[in-house]
Amino acid sequence: MGLGAMDLNLLVALEALLEEKNVTHAGVRLNSSQSAMSGSLARLRRHFNDELLVRMGREYELTPLAERLLPVVRASLHKAEEALSLTRHFDPAQTRQRFSVVMSDYVMTVLVEPLLRAIAVQAPGVRIDFHPLVHGEPETDTHLRCHDLMIAPLGYQLPGVSETVMHDRFVCIVDPGNPLLTDGRLALRDLAEMPHAASAFGKSLTPTDRQLETLGITPTVQVSAPGFSVLPFLVSGTDMVALVPERLARRYEPFARCVAVPTPFPDVPLVEAMHWHPHRHADPAHRWLREIVRNVGASLDEPVQPPAEGGAHRAREVFAPADVCHRLPAVPRMTTLS
Repeated sequence: MGLGAMDLNLLVALEALLEEKNVTHAGVRLNSSQSAMSGSLARLRRHFNDELLVRMGREYELTPLAERLLPVVRASLHKAEEALSLTRHFDPAQTRQRFSVVMSDYVMTVLVEPLLRAIAVQAPGVRIDFHPLVHGEPETDTHLRCHDLMIAPLGYQLPGVSETVMHDRFVCIVDPGNPLLTDGRLALRDLAEMPHAASAFGKSLTPTDRQLETLGITPTVQVSAPGFSVLPFLVSGTDMVALVPERLARRYEPFARCVAVPTPFPDVPLVEAMHWHPHRHADPAHRWLREIVRNVGASLDEPVQPPAEGGAHRAREVFAPADVCHRLPAVPRMTTLS
């Protein structure tokens, strides 16, 4: 008898028989007849090729195999009950759930802080393990099975189920003293001739790579780095240019000497989505995680309302630096922070 032929109720009977060491008492415990429990014991003896219970005078004792089975059966039934309870109820306020989420350095920069603040309000006991997005792995089904969520751009034919989380666009970042800046802008010919600091994503092309390719521009990459986050610091104090998501550029302006300006071509959108394996789709805990990620992403996409008159000073006091990425004005209004 293999696992597929083993009724879960038979494991329940096995636990009762091994704990009670008596067919009659096990039947009473499970509200089952003595003959039914005797039948279950006979099936279990055939399955394990062992007596399990042996008579010693007027009592029954466990065989050595039964002694080893009892803690394993207890643990297995506990896990089974835990798994079945997931489909019935999930309480964020009480859970100690641990999630695994994969995302790029860019998403970590702009999404993680507001996400953790939202989670802390609803589920203070939740733990999230963040993992870097490793190029080459997202394309595999196995990778999705190992993590609860993966947040990555749309357009890469990733497996699993996906849902859009947030939108962004690319901008150019340069040192504020770059002589090629004219009225806060770069000309397309200058972008083509300038040395670039670029993100290395293996063989994958970024949306701006594809746009430059369409325009017939092959950028001269002077420096490359894994991800976007370091690029503002590489550009600072040099004549290089980098193409990065606007939210990331905004977040790093207080720390890196760089200025963000519009691209000299039509906006290149960036759409980030959460991806998950279909077998997690109905899990209530996973549904809750998706909902909170969805809500945080939607809050980042909300249009910004200008502060009320006389409230600008108070806004500067209330909003932490992280909130800058929530309040993105139009690109031409970007200023240099040195």
